[in-house]
Order: sequence, then C-alpha cells, then structure tokens
Amino acid sequence: MDLEQRVTDLERRLEALEGPQRTGPRIDGGDFWALNGLKEQLSEAGVADGGVLYTGSVGLPTGEQYAWQMAALTEDLLGGDWTTAAESFAALGHPVRIRLLREILGGRRTATALAELEEVGTTGQIYHHLRQLTATGWLHTPGRGRYEVPPGRVVPLLVALATTRP
Repeated sequence: MDLEQRVTDLERRLEALEGPQRTGPRIDGGDFWALNGLKEQLSEAGVADGGVLYTGSVGLPTGEQYAWQMAALTEDLLGGDWTTAAESFAALGHPVRIRLLREILGGRRTATALAELEEVGTTGQIYHHLRQLTATGWLHTPGRGRYEVPPGRVVPLLVALATTRP
C-alpha cells in the first residue's frame, strides 16, 4: 500500500472517530481569510490607504446570539473627530464599568441585581457608572431599572477587550 493511500485511510478513520473536520475559514491565526477579503474589496473599490474590518459571531451565556461586522476606511478613521472615541474609551477605562458590562452580558440586567455584586460600590456609585456607560452608548435602558448592551455594541465591546490581549 502506498503512502498516499495509507494517509487517506488514516484520515477516514480519524473522521469516523471524531466526526467531520472543519473545512471552513480558520480562526486560529493561520489563515488571513478576512484580511484577504478586505484587501480584495478595497482594491476593487480603488482605495489605496486601506481599511479596518472587525467582525464577530457571538453566543452569550444568556442564549442571545449576535452576528456583526464593520469596515472603516483608514482615511475616514484618521480624518474623523476622535473626541467621541476618547469619551467612549474613557467609559470603558474603569474596572467597575468593565465588570458591570460583563455582568450585564452574562444576564444581570437590573440595577438591583448589579447592586448585589461585591466590590462594585454603593448603589449611587453603580448608578453613576451605569449613566456613564449609557451616555457613551455602551448600554441602553429598555425599561426602568433594566440595562442591556445594544446589539450593535456587543461585538465591538468584545473586540475592544480582545485588543488588550498580548
């Protein structure tokens, strides 16, 4: 039996044991499928300065599912007003606010439930943090005393967190 046939047989046995192997885009950093697609689109559009793409497909512990993507041209990002970005980053720059966002994504959606957490401060301090997050668009209030991360902010929030990893 030649080597090619032996490898084919081994792959077939492995698939029978583990199920079919994923053949779609890799997300382990070994394949730049998203980057290559962005470059192709930018080239077709005649954009010389490039751009940024971020995307995600997210399932939260609450069972909610989000799929989202955004692309922005380098020229627009560098030429835009960064004041709003600074305010948004500042809102994320406090450990209690990050904790509140994580808890809200995890299902604690009321101010009462958030106040039960340890090390988040007094009720007044919690409301101060929630107001900061709401004012910058990281949260919205679908009802009195209830908070949610808007659907269009779930993936960007996780992208912002991912950028902090080494």
